Amino acid sequence: MIQWQKSTFSSGSDGANCVEVASSEGELLLRESDDPARILSVTCTALAGLLHHLHGQHTAST
Repeated sequence: MIQWQKSTFSSGSDGANCVEVASSEGELLLRESDDPARILSVTCTALAGLLHHLHGQHTAST
C-alpha cells in the first residue's frame, strides 16, 4: 500500500489543496490532493532537477 505524505505547510484551510508525495519501487509519485486519481511518476533525479530549476527562477526574479 502506498503511503502518501503532505507537506507540513499543508494544514488549515489549504490542507485539501496541496501536492502529496509517495515512494514506490525507486520512483517518486506525486499527486494533487484535490485530484488523487491523477498520479505523476518521476525519478528522484528528475524531481531534484525540477526543484533546482524552479529555485533558480525564483532567486533570479527576486
